[in-house]
Amino acid sequence: MSMTDPLADMFTRIMNGQGAGKKEVILPASKVKLAVCQVLKEEGYIEDCKVGQVEGKSQLTISLKYYKGIAVIEQLKRASKPGRRLYKGKEALPEVLGGLGISIVSTSKGVMTDKKAREQGHGGEVLCLVS
Repeated sequence: MSMTDPLADMFTRIMNGQGAGKKEVILPASKVKLAVCQVLKEEGYIEDCKVGQVEGKSQLTISLKYYKGIAVIEQLKRASKPGRRLYKGKEALPEVLGGLGISIVSTSKGVMTDKKAREQGHGGEVLCLVS
């Protein structure tokens, strides 16, 4: 059976892994998942992400980040869903916690944070909200 929302699955695995105190989570890899992980890494929400081959299939390994034993990611919420895509222009991109969190946006120039998209003058599909 195919998965209908791989990004939501990735976010759920990250949140469940942090709730269980795991050091890393492993999931099937894709270009969009890797791009989202790179943004999370650049913003300091995760330690690292790597793609590897296991039995001929690509796997993404995400190293989770904790501060004084508490997970760095407090909330990771999917904004755009397969049944209801959420597109916003550069002026309407959501700010999370008044700028303390980030929203990850898929633009024509790649996957980036809402702040970077505003600076470059791009709108796009709002993938998730992170705080």
